[in-house]
Order: sequence, then structure tokens, then C-alpha cells
Amino acid sequence: MQIPRDKYLDDLVSRMGNGAVKVVTGVRRCGKTYLLFNLFGKHLRDADVPTDHIIAIALDEDENEELRDAKMLGVHIRDRIADGGQYYVLLDEVQYAITDHELRDRDNPPVLYGVLNGLLRRDNVDVYVTGSNSKLLSKDVMTEFRGRGDEVHVMPLSFSEFMQAFPGDRYEGWAEYIMYGGLPFLRGMSTDEQKARYLTRLFDEVYLKDVCERNRVEKTQELDALVNVLASSIGSLTNPAKIEATFKSALASKLDAKTIAKFIGYLEGAFLIDEAVRYDVKGRKYIGTPKKYYFEDVGLRNARLGFRQVEESHVMENVIYNELRARGFSVDVGEVEHQVRVGGSNERRRYEVDFVANRGYRRYYVQSALRMDTDEKREQEKRSLRSIDDNFRKIVVVRDVIKPYMDDDGILTMGLFDFLLDQNSLDF
Repeated sequence: MQIPRDKYLDDLVSRMGNGAVKVVTGVRRCGKTYLLFNLFGKHLRDADVPTDHIIAIALDEDENEELRDAKMLGVHIRDRIADGGQYYVLLDEVQYAITDHELRDRDNPPVLYGVLNGLLRRDNVDVYVTGSNSKLLSKDVMTEFRGRGDEVHVMPLSFSEFMQAFPGDRYEGWAEYIMYGGLPFLRGMSTDEQKARYLTRLFDEVYLKDVCERNRVEKTQELDALVNVLASSIGSLTNPAKIEATFKSALASKLDAKTIAKFIGYLEGAFLIDEAVRYDVKGRKYIGTPKKYYFEDVGLRNARLGFRQVEESHVMENVIYNELRARGFSVDVGEVEHQVRVGGSNERRRYEVDFVANRGYRRYYVQSALRMDTDEKREQEKRSLRSIDDNFRKIVVVRDVIKPYMDDDGILTMGLFDFLLDQNSLDF
């Protein structure tokens, strides 16, 4: 069964003809090529765009090897633009048209960017590209179009997308999803052994290799260890200095905080991890470090740890974070100060809000709770939300299957499946 991925297709369709290069970004193997060639290509054909006006080139295929010369690619595309009708240029894996010499040249942009910018000057040409590997990670493409690049970030399958093709019920699907994640290729695998081996080899032989080659990382063992540290600490506040202390005490490593920060940047640039910055809700300002780091795909995170640390509470938090991002929110970690009366005097205490999700004028405060089966647990999970005195919606997402309800403090509590399977769940 094919998964339609409507959200990302709509993102591309809404950008048609906007005069920018549409750059499809995302971690490798998340479905960028399928989105561009299969789903968007079908949309164009269904809209009666003539097939000869859709110039689709996969530069990683051997038959297009000669087009990896950027000048030859430009000539080829221009030769295929035969009239004044609207043309759509779809280029997959554009890094194949960039040479190692061009990457080392910090003063001059690659020829490819001149080719693409030249196409933008034609009124009847609309350009779409993907690109990611050791030569050119997708995020790098966005910096080269002088404000004329428009990004569509594709994430691995969300839980709702995953369930569209999963043969079992939502409980079986959840168990599968929090173990192996949402990379589309896994859907064709039938055994746990196949899935675990695929994810482990993909991380080691593709992702980390890409990062090391792209950034000329020599301390590969230290980078490998850093990934494990980050995978073990999802949902926990940390920073390079704290990780440096861990390296010194537990790993007897001299890797310094500056290098650790640089390595984290490489992993973010490859879309393997994403950072959530702390935000002072009452002070309305960002705090800076420490931060939280979440994995773009929980299956890849689990693979790094040999599938030995699949704590549902932490993985659930990572899934909720990814879901909010997939819905187009910018997501921070909230912190709120509250005064409490202790022993006859007032004390200031700071409480954490798992997520502050912003999109335009909308804001939601979201707390992730595996369960709230006691009064003490309910008070613990809602304390930070009660300390916020604005009128934005406050939500607790629990693993338990419950009917959504609003308490006297205006805090909405809903079940995890209601949240994940309904795109409008935040507005229950």
C-alpha cells in the first residue's frame, strides 16, 4: 500500500510557481525522492501537464552520469525547454553535480547553483531539487540561492501515516513504531531481525559515514560515542560542557566542549537530531543552554543503543516532539517560575513544560505523561501548566486510553492516540 503523504505534497503544490527553488530536505531515506518523483509527478500529470514539460532527472542513476557535469546539465535542461509553455524541473540528488574541488573552494559557489539560479530567471520554469549525502547535505543547498530557496522539510512517517499501511491495530502499531520508527523502507520487511539490521547498518554505513566525509571528521570514535550519549539522554537537558564531563569521567576522553558543539552541529545538519531550546514562559525570553535533543526518527535512536533502552516514556516524548514539528510548529522546552509557600515564607520554584509549540499567532503548551493514575501524579504533571497565567491552550497527552476532558483549570487531557491520529487534536 502506498502512503500518500498529503501534508508534504500539499506543501509542494502550494509553492508551485512562486519563483523560488523548492528544496526538499530531510534525513536520508525518509522519502524525499518518492515525494518528488512519484507523488508530485503524479499531481502534475493529473493536472494535464504534458509529460515532455516535466523534466525529471535522478542524478544518482548511472544513465545520467554525464549530466553530473553541471554545465552539461544546464545545457540538457535548456535544450528540453522547447516552447513558452510551463516546464517543471525535478532534480534528485543534486550533489552529484558538484565536484570535490568546488566543495573545497570557499570563495566561489559551485557551478550548479549558477545553473539553477539561471533557470529561475525564466518565467516558464519551476524548479524542485533534493540532495543529501557526504558531498552535500540537504541543508547546505538552502544557503546558496540568495533568498530564493523555499524549503519543504520531510520527516519520516508520522504515527498516523505509519498506521495507514500497518496491518494490525493501533496498540500493535504503537509497539512497532516506538521500536523501529517510521523510515518508509521498513514497511517491506517482515522480521524484527531484518528491521534491526537495516537501521543499524543505515546509521553506521550511511549517516555517520556521510557526516564524517562531509565534515572531514577525524575523531570518528568520539563522534560515534557522542551519538550514543545523545541517544541515551533524549528528554534530558544537556549541553556540550556537561557532555564533556561525561566523556572525561566515563570514557576517559579529552574531547572538549567546543568540538562536541561542532559535532552536534554536524548531526543537526544531517537532520539526524534536532534541538529544543529552553524558553522562559513568564519572562518571554530564551534561556539558552542547557537544551534538549531529540532524534528525527526514534527507530534510528534505538538502533544506536542496540534496542536496549526503549523506555516508553522517553520515546513517547520524542514522538510527540516530532509530531508537533511535522504539523509545522516551532517547538521549545518551556520553563515557568512560580512562588510557593514553604514553612511560612515564599520560595521561587521553576517548573518545566515539556513543549511550547508555536505556529503563527497560535501557541500550545503540551505536557507528555506516560500515565496519570494517582492524584500525586496528576498534580506533578499539571503543576507547571497551572503556573502559566496566559490564555493559550494547555494540554496533557497521556498514554492511557481516555476520553478527552477539560478540568477546572482549563487544562485539556487527552489520550496519546487521539493526539497522534487526529491532525486537529490540539483544538478538541
